[in-house]
Amino acid sequence: MTRQELVNQIFSKKSFLCVGLDVDLNKVPKHLLTEEDPIFAFNKQIIDATAPYCVAYKPNLAFYEAYGVKGLISFEKTVKYIQENYPEQFIIADAKRGDIGNTSKMYAQTFFGEYKVDALTVAPYMGEDSVVPFLSYEAEKKPWVILLALTSNKGSFDFQQTTDTEGQKLFEKVIKKSQEWGTPENLMYVVGATRGEMFTDIRKVAPEHFLLVPGVGAQGGSLQDVCKYGIIKDCGLLVNSSRGIIFADNTEKFAEVAAQKAMELQKEMEEELAKL
Repeated sequence: MTRQELVNQIFSKKSFLCVGLDVDLNKVPKHLLTEEDPIFAFNKQIIDATAPYCVAYKPNLAFYEAYGVKGLISFEKTVKYIQENYPEQFIIADAKRGDIGNTSKMYAQTFFGEYKVDALTVAPYMGEDSVVPFLSYEAEKKPWVILLALTSNKGSFDFQQTTDTEGQKLFEKVIKKSQEWGTPENLMYVVGATRGEMFTDIRKVAPEHFLLVPGVGAQGGSLQDVCKYGIIKDCGLLVNSSRGIIFADNTEKFAEVAAQKAMELQKEMEEELAKL
């Protein structure tokens, strides 16, 4: 999906919501556990219920790989279901890959060649030759790399916010350097919503790039703060909510409740987009 196609979807649906498909079998409604593939059965109902209110889905690979081959089959079925039934949706594989060049090349083949997702989260710690294979992967439409920049976890202070002798924080250096490898047309950044005011610093070094923003909802991030400091003229945001939507209810009405939660966020997003 191109940037313009994504932007068109955002303004058409009046939403920049990304639904995280982080399926934990300990949390899904018990009646689904008798299904042949309970992960896919859960995802299918969540997708059907929330598709009118979001523009993206983000399955987190850890929640599929934890169940071995069966989990990976569930992941593949989920991706194909979205592609075949909701082709307008932007699909992000949240896998946080990143390794030496030839390994990254194979990861790129896995996600962009085999699964054909639109975007992949990538860890930048190993530098240029670990990231470029993803950005340069040849596909019908250029895939996206979503680089980890400033995360919302407590440990982010260990490295991401440390300052060098020139007063530059590590996450700022990552963003600046990575712009030599990609453009706003194929490179996004992960920025945690629980640090709303930090979006001012992010926008100084990445004024045009899309930002994938986890942490709204169950993690306590404020959508209004994210938009106050981070939104740009063509939105430039994908705000993710996982647990706050998919696990809002664990009865047979779980999909109906998920739809309600997604719609509530979409309405808030519509208000923010109307201010542009």
